[in-house]
Amino acid sequence: MRARSVRLTLPPVVQRYAHRLVHPSPPAFGGRPAGKDRVEDGLVSRVRAAIKRRLYEGFGRDRWQRADEVVVALGLRPGAHVADVGAGGGYFTFRLANAVGPAGKVYAVDVDDDLQAYVARTAWARGVANVETIRGERHDPRLPAPVDLLFSSDAYHHLTDRTAYFARAQGYLRPGGRAAIIDHVPQGFFAGWLGHGTAADVVQREMESAGYRLAQEIDLLRPRQHFLVFDAIGPSR
Repeated sequence: MRARSVRLTLPPVVQRYAHRLVHPSPPAFGGRPAGKDRVEDGLVSRVRAAIKRRLYEGFGRDRWQRADEVVVALGLRPGAHVADVGAGGGYFTFRLANAVGPAGKVYAVDVDDDLQAYVARTAWARGVANVETIRGERHDPRLPAPVDLLFSSDAYHHLTDRTAYFARAQGYLRPGGRAAIIDHVPQGFFAGWLGHGTAADVVQREMESAGYRLAQEIDLLRPRQHFLVFDAIGPSR
């Protein structure tokens, strides 16, 4: 007697999660097709991304970064477009994406392929459709469309020519666009001795030279960090 085969049909939600377990790699990032420009997304890349995220984010960041309060202070409207410049592992990216809602967009800009792959993979796994990773350059965020806000957290001090970078980035801002810069106060071993911070007056001077005007200095993150918001006013004269 021949045994009859039984076909088991899983609920759609189970099928989606099973597919992600079997095929864990996300689609190509930055709107570019898969192929030679595709982000390396193998085991080695994932390990490197995990190490970098720990180094960049440290321990206890949720306690002192006050990320949700930062996003509220930005006053983002649903449908806004934001560039998370120096997004790293996406610490702020997904909070920003939640704030702007499905009609909005967040471009996670970075020059690190491992972290870009991590953010793209995380967005895909969570089903977050309004996040797009952008492989920027050290002199240009290479945004594919205009944005309402250039946001940068803990990345400003990594830029080699910050005035030129943000002068160029201003070309991606919509009318009335802003830039928000969060960086460490240069004190202590990490931010001071190792150079992982920028003085507030230096940030203001460089941003003014790039064509911005200080609109607001928010005390939310002091004494550890500056939180400066600028209006774009065009090239300084």
